[in-house]
Parts: sequence; C-alpha cells; structure tokens
Amino acid sequence: MRRRVLGFIAAVILAVLGAMSPAAQAAVSDVDVETCTKGGGTSEYESATGLWTCIDGKHNGEPIK
Repeated sequence: MRRRVLGFIAAVILAVLGAMSPAAQAAVSDVDVETCTKGGGTSEYESATGLWTCIDGKHNGEPIK
C-alpha cells in the first residue's frame, strides 16, 4: 500500500514539473543581437559556456538567442 502511495506522489510531482517546464521557458526573455544593441549593450561570445551573451546595457548578462 505504501508503494502505491509513494508511486502516486512521485507521478504527481513529475506531472507538475513537466507542466511547469514550458512556463519556465516562456519566462526567459528572448534577447537577440538587435535588442541587445538597442538596449545599450554589446554581444560577446563566452567560450566557457559556449553561448553569446549581452554585455552591459539593459539586458546585461542575458543569453542571446
């Protein structure tokens, strides 16, 4: 009986986390190079992360898509 309850709780937790993933991705701002430069920043490549990042300005530190 305990295994069924634990399995049900685990399934509910996974379902909630799965439903929250798209919401978390939608909350991330979509900064492109044009938006970065209009906000007073510059785009720089960070070799440590392998991503382009907006440096300075309104979107400082945000990844560029």
